[in-house]
Amino acid sequence: MKKAIIEVKNLTFNRNGVTVLRDINLRVHHTETVCLLGPSGGGKSSLLRCINRLLEPPPRTVFIDGADIIELNVLALRRRAGMILQTPALFPGSVADNVNYGPQLHGKTLSPERIVGLLDRAGLHPEKAVQLADALSGGESQRVVIARALANEPDVLLLDEPTSALDPAATRHVEETMCHFRTHLGLTVLWVSHDVDQAKRVADRIYLLVDGRVVDEGTPGHLFREDSEHLAVAFARGWLGSDGKIVRS
Repeated sequence: MKKAIIEVKNLTFNRNGVTVLRDINLRVHHTETVCLLGPSGGGKSSLLRCINRLLEPPPRTVFIDGADIIELNVLALRRRAGMILQTPALFPGSVADNVNYGPQLHGKTLSPERIVGLLDRAGLHPEKAVQLADALSGGESQRVVIARALANEPDVLLLDEPTSALDPAATRHVEETMCHFRTHLGLTVLWVSHDVDQAKRVADRIYLLVDGRVVDEGTPGHLFREDSEHLAVAFARGWLGSDGKIVRS
């Protein structure tokens, strides 16, 4: 069995007096793409933020390569586990300034050639390096965010619905880019999505989160086989409520 690069053990997380994650256990292995599916408010984004320490999980619940993330330097952790959000958040300045941002936090400056190479990997023309970030389209902005994440040479990418605001062509490009990174760069990807078809296209395995709990898990082929009675199928058909109960109209 491949070594788990991300492991979550018995994670329960409370926020503002509300329990948003309940006894979560999951693994994401090296070079694996795992999708988190489930209704809105089910805890998917909170789980990603715990792994990146945008939310602080309890000790001994989240591990990267066996190390408790609470014991790691938070900036070093975020270099290893880069996050890409639903809405691209770019800083004022040029595209090159944005790609340079992470390395500069650690006292490094990328060469123009390195920046162009990262933009190329993310599917952007070299001429975009000098363009102002606020002049980009939504799809272009998301590609800059991807290049910026790659500039930190991460082991893991945490994706929080990165294509939900994009058109079909831009969505396809992001999916193909992530699959390419997994195959050719050896990246591990944990991907939050509401789109069942997307999860089928990109995921090696899927976890279904409902009301803060993992209620289903498996490969797309197993969960969605023709005779499947898995909860993932009920979710795909719109039968699964936010409380985990199946309601058929």
